[in-house]
Amino acid sequence: MDFNEAAVFVRVVQAGSFSAAARQLGLPTSTVSTRVARLEQRLGVTLLQRTTRRLHLTEAGSLYFEHASTGLGYLMEAEAALDEARQQPQGTLKMTAPADLGDALFGHLLAETQQRYPALSLELWLTERYVDLVAEGVDVAIRMGELRDSSLIAKSLGTIQWALFASPTYLQQAKPMTSPVELAKHPCVQFTPMGRHHWDLQRGMNDIRVPLPGRLLVNNIGVVKTMAENGQGVALLPTFICQSSVQQGGLQRILPEWRGQADAVHLVYPKQRFMPPKLRGFIDLSVTALKPLFVA
Repeated sequence: MDFNEAAVFVRVVQAGSFSAAARQLGLPTSTVSTRVARLEQRLGVTLLQRTTRRLHLTEAGSLYFEHASTGLGYLMEAEAALDEARQQPQGTLKMTAPADLGDALFGHLLAETQQRYPALSLELWLTERYVDLVAEGVDVAIRMGELRDSSLIAKSLGTIQWALFASPTYLQQAKPMTSPVELAKHPCVQFTPMGRHHWDLQRGMNDIRVPLPGRLLVNNIGVVKTMAENGQGVALLPTFICQSSVQQGGLQRILPEWRGQADAVHLVYPKQRFMPPKLRGFIDLSVTALKPLFVA
């Protein structure tokens, strides 16, 4: 079946002549005539009766035109729908991020995405395991640290900076700290992925490893932050999740010239020939919303 022949036939009937259809299609009149003739030959019927002044549809031609024009109309609607989909983000966007930091990263971002793209459904996986984006049908991920999969496209968001924080209430009654070595004299709320026995801190070119007693170990960054805000000791936390608390007086950065490790942050997504609008829109929005949180 040659849909081009059917489309040409429908256009000839709609235009009223071979020459008018040829002008509309940008084809020679002879090509239009040949395609209609081939269609009649393939179907084994006469579709059009040609006179010197006008065209007449045969009974078979009327029947074929009715169904062909309807079918081509559906195809045109389908292409229009796809074209609209290429412009307007819609469908379901699946995302994944580390469980410890994903809530801080995505909380505001998801609300902004829904407001910007109301036709888009969002599905977020917060997990510590490595998610194979292609195998598990996930559109985009936030990854920290060294990237393991070179087959993915990565867009840098910046760097997560870890620093020391404590509540003003705790600092008012605690011994003053002028050096990281004095941390051993203070209760420390330890986020276990950052170290169970010590913290590594850096000031310029100087590095120091601070031994810790390991009396309060927590594997959830949100709990660590809350405990620090409640005055239970010093915590090593990402600066971006402490910004609002510092502004509101819940936390205060201590030994500000010293910092912990810096983790690169990327948006990663599978390579694809045509990026769907839902992914393009989310990436653009994410870069705008998240980049200001991190160190350039």
